[in-house]
Amino acid sequence: MTNLQSVVLEVSDVAAAERFLSEAFGLDGQVTVRESGAETSGFRGFTLSLTVAQPSTVTSLFESAVAAGATVVKPVTKSIWGYGGTLQAPDGTIWKIATSAKKDTGPATRAIDSVVLLLGCADVAASKKFYVDHGLTVAKSFGRKYVEFEATGPVKLGLYGRKALAKDAGVPVDGSGSHRITLSADAGSFTDPDGFAWEPVPSSIDGGLASR
Repeated sequence: MTNLQSVVLEVSDVAAAERFLSEAFGLDGQVTVRESGAETSGFRGFTLSLTVAQPSTVTSLFESAVAAGATVVKPVTKSIWGYGGTLQAPDGTIWKIATSAKKDTGPATRAIDSVVLLLGCADVAASKKFYVDHGLTVAKSFGRKYVEFEATGPVKLGLYGRKALAKDAGVPVDGSGSHRITLSADAGSFTDPDGFAWEPVPSSIDGGLASR
């Protein structure tokens, strides 16, 4: 089974992006960065989400991200789904921090339960078939609206309609140029129907992630 091992964000300032990930979320292996000068504007067609156990963790991570330079897109708030908010990192990446819990049930922590990458698709059904053909296994599927794949790797992958994803993130759907992201997996190189590129995990990184 193909597993998404890490997400590579392509940024103009590597040092600044690494500093943000460390100061805001304490992330390293799940999300990495590398330099890119590729032109891009507007919505890049994806979001990264951090799912956590309780509201106090959402608040802690959200506040540290803002302190590290992120811009608030959707303030943290309660909803019928739980508690969460959305922000944009200095490099342009849209991050959502959320929990399904509405009340704290334990001491405050900064523990992240999972990192989730959602790709915005022009045709969710077509992209679903593409990924199944490339070795991913569907865990949940809601027609042409949403697909979630099984994962044993550090990053979970889901597909969402591009317009729906932009609306959920709270940003305009318009965008052009590079996605400024590459997906690293235990599979070969390929590009999906929406232009998201996959590449093999470097052996040194693969070994490091496997040992986590």
